[in-house]
This record gives sequence, structure tokens and C-alpha cells, in this order.
Amino acid sequence: MKPSTYVSPVYPYRRPPELDQGGQGNCPVVIVGGGPTGLTAAVDLAQQGVRCVLLDDNDTVSVGSRAICFAKRTLEVFDRLGCGDRMLAKGVTWQVGKVFSRERQIYEFNLLPEGGHKMPAFINLQQYYVEQYLVERAQQLASLADLRWRHRVVGVQSRPDTTRVQVRTEDGDYWLDCEYLIVADGANSDLRRMLDLACQGQVFNDHFLITDVVMEAPFPTERWFWFDPPFNPNQSVLLHRQPDNVWRIDFQLGPGADTDAAIDESAIRERIARMLGPDAEYKLEWVSVYTFRCQKMDSFRHNRVFFAGDAAHQVSPFGARGANGGIQGIDNLCWKLVRVLRGEAPDALLESYDLEQQQTARENIRNSTRSTDFITPKNHISRVFRDCTLELAEHYPFARTLVNSGRLSRPCHYRGSPLSTPDDPSFGGGAAPGTPMPDAPVMRDGRQGWLLNLFGDQFALLVDARVSDSAARRLAQTLGRLQRRVPELRLVLVGPDAGEPAPAGSTVISDPEGLVVRRYGLSPGAAYLIRPDQYVCARWTEPDPDAIETAVRVALGAAGQPREVSHAQA
Repeated sequence: MKPSTYVSPVYPYRRPPELDQGGQGNCPVVIVGGGPTGLTAAVDLAQQGVRCVLLDDNDTVSVGSRAICFAKRTLEVFDRLGCGDRMLAKGVTWQVGKVFSRERQIYEFNLLPEGGHKMPAFINLQQYYVEQYLVERAQQLASLADLRWRHRVVGVQSRPDTTRVQVRTEDGDYWLDCEYLIVADGANSDLRRMLDLACQGQVFNDHFLITDVVMEAPFPTERWFWFDPPFNPNQSVLLHRQPDNVWRIDFQLGPGADTDAAIDESAIRERIARMLGPDAEYKLEWVSVYTFRCQKMDSFRHNRVFFAGDAAHQVSPFGARGANGGIQGIDNLCWKLVRVLRGEAPDALLESYDLEQQQTARENIRNSTRSTDFITPKNHISRVFRDCTLELAEHYPFARTLVNSGRLSRPCHYRGSPLSTPDDPSFGGGAAPGTPMPDAPVMRDGRQGWLLNLFGDQFALLVDARVSDSAARRLAQTLGRLQRRVPELRLVLVGPDAGEPAPAGSTVISDPEGLVVRRYGLSPGAAYLIRPDQYVCARWTEPDPDAIETAVRVALGAAGQPREVSHAQA
């Protein structure tokens, strides 16, 4: 069933210039796939000044809501790319989840109990809106982001020094040469098949029915999950609110379900009536039956081809790790491609994409598989364990940590990353190397703002400049020498109160609520080195220019060899 409230935009086909230039062309980066992952890549590269071509065999956005839960870290990526506020304004913000066993609530949880963050724990926003907003942002960067609709890739040649794709259009075929190819064409990737590559992992046989219904409902904006409810006995149900009064209801069908019968409209309405009552008024917007896989490729890089999103790894929908993982993976890849293309980093930097994202994929698959095993127990003992856990969870907090209705997406900690400098043991807390920056409210030039909005697209040094008069002179000299040696490094200074003026070109902020100091464990003179993807790569309580310059080189893959990230670490 097609959506009835959302009118999908249709993007025009354009005859490619290559057909008038001998059937050949070139571009630094070619992206295959116009879903959230591919579109994020196009916007990110163009915003950083890299020309790219995106190829998609369709001419519109996704049909149906599909991915709807977008996590805080993903929203921070979108914010850096210039479309976060728009998604936040349209999306339904939520942070509370409730878990039910049969007809009774057993407990609830809060995903973001503390304040002082620009972005919420999650928003619900239909995938078609996300894609539309990314397309419109890319159109603002059209001089560098060339989106080509109804351009189908039918061939690929992957070599160590270059990649070629053969593209089919209604006007004929052409070839594109590129320095790097990003493959984001989905779980059933044609490009992966053309290169004779595979995903390995587990395929689950259970079936689930997605129903998106439009209705006025009194339910709060929360995530509700039922185990074995009376309206779907021996199975599970998930309820989420989306914009435009659209409600997502996921019904577990079981492994032996007749899927053709399940999507019959009368059968769907009978299910909904059992849940909402026979007099509920609603309109069916979209229906789909799905199974899922938890699997990944052995390597996400092959010569100059990089796989991302569902083309590289797939997980179950429990925990919202699919689209979030793909977008956060692109955030990891693009800044590295930009540095290599500019000649600022060696090709070795790109190896860290596979290393760090393999760790992320393993973490997501592990959490997704555990969720699935709890939601859909495979044998009698597993079912007894789950039911006993739910019984205890109503009264005993320790049991609630064992309930798994979908461990919700969180950013990966890149433990053992070759781009991180060993941690300074003097820090007693705060954000360790390999973790994403925590946000906090700040003041700049008398205006309120957010810390994360000061970072991204370049390396930066966050410095606690709340030092004494005598130390202020030494700090200013240190930062001055650093600027001469690493001119591309941005300086963000927290609260320099006295003594020497801030170095030219630096950004000075104050910490009105003390959350920057608290969340980073700062002390006067301490510093954090931040990657362009807003991840911490080094920190010092007493930094010096030599250490900082070396850490930048390490983070650019220009010093040392990649260290193996063990499965135990991951």
C-alpha cells in the first residue's frame, strides 16, 4: 500500500554530459544509492569541498516510513550537515520507553535523563522525510553534489589505482572513472554482487508485520513494547508515534506465519481492532511484512571501493541500529576521504574506516542479535528465562537490566583505534579517546549556543583556559607556537578570564552551567584534540606543542601502524 498522506517528490532525470563527451567522464568520488547513507555522503563531501556524483536508479524517496528512529548522535551529524534543525522541527521527540508483559506495565526507562544537550535522545521521523531533507540540502550544494536520478549502475571495474562504473540511462550507457567509490545501495546490493563479495552472518526466520496508521490517539509520545499481549498472544507488539499523526505498529507474526494472509486488509484490520478496539477510527497508510538478517562483510574496503550502510552490514530493526549505523559510518568515512584527496593524509588513513566500522558493526550485530533472541525465544528454556525475567522486572530493578526489547542505538567507542593517542591517566573522568564529544550549552560573544556547533569538518583543540595570570602567558605562547606548526588546527578556549589575550583566530567561549568542565573532566590548562567527525582522539592535563602535533599526525594515519582491534575489545 502506498502512503496516503505524504506526496513523494519526483526528481527529474537529466541527460548526463558524458553521453556528449565520448561516453566517458570522471569525478573524485562516485556514490551509488540515494537512501539516507548515500545522501549523507553526498552532502558531507560537498560541504567539505569535494565534488561527487550520486547515482540512483529511482527518481523519488523511499515508499513507506521504513527507518523512523533517529538517535542523538545521528541528529548531531545532521546538524553539522545543515539539516538537523529541520529534522528536529518535523520529528516527534521522545526519550521515555515503557515495557509491558501481557496487559500490565512492568517498568519504564528514560534514555536522556539529564539536560544540557541540543539534540534529544531520539526523534521519530519517517525515512522519506529524512531523504527529502537530505536531497534538498544537497541541492543547495549542487555545484559539488551532482544527484543523478534514473541512472542505474550495471557494471563496475575495481582496480588498486582507480574504479570505473558503467551507468545505464534512457539515453544510453556511459562510464565514470573515480578515485573512490562509495557503495550504499542497500542490503541486496547489486554492486556487492557484481564484485562477487558477500555478507556473512545469521538469517532469522521470524516474520513481522509493519502497519502505519493515521489516527488521532491519546497515547503519549513514548515507545511502548508489549511481550505476549492479549491482542497478539505469544508474540510481541511495538507502538511508536510519527509526525502527521502516523502511528507505527509492529506485530510479531511468528516463524510459520502465512505472510500473504497477514497482509490481507481484512486480516490487518482485525489485528488492529483487537489492539485498539472495534470502534477505533484510523486510515491504513503503509503495510509491509519483513524478516531480517544480522550479518556483515568481512571487509568494508576493496581496493578503492568502500561499502557503507546496509550494503556493508545488516541488523534487525530492534534498537534502531540500521540507518543510524549507516549514517554514523559515513560520518567516519568522509572526513578521511577528504584529507586523502587533498593530499593531507596518506592512504593508510582510509584503512581505519574498515577497522573502526568493523568494530561498530560487530557491536551493533551483537546487540541486535541479543534483542532478537530475547524477543523471539527459540526454545523452551529461552522462553522460561524470558518470562521469569519479565516477572521479576516488575518488582526488582536488577531484572530490568536483563529485559531486552531492543537495546537502542548508541555511538560506538573506538577502543584501540590507531587514530587515538594513549589516554592521559591524570583524567579521572570525561570523554576518553575514541568516544564522541558530549554536547553542552555555551556562551560565545554574549550569545547562547552549543558546544558541538563549534566543531566539525576540521581538527580542533578544546582548551581549558581558566588559568592564573602567570600561567596565561605560558599558555598563550604554547598556543601561538602550535598555530604556527599546525595552522589548520582550530582553537576553542573555555573561559580565559585573565592575563594574555586569546590567540588570533581562536574561538572563546564561557561555560555558564559548568557542564563543559564537568563532562570533559577539565582542569585549568587541560586540552582535548577533536577529530573532524567530533570524536576525541587525544587529551592532556598538561599539553605541549610537540605532543599535540604528534597526536594530529597519528589521527591522520601518518604515524605508526594500525593496531588490531580485538573482538574482546570490540
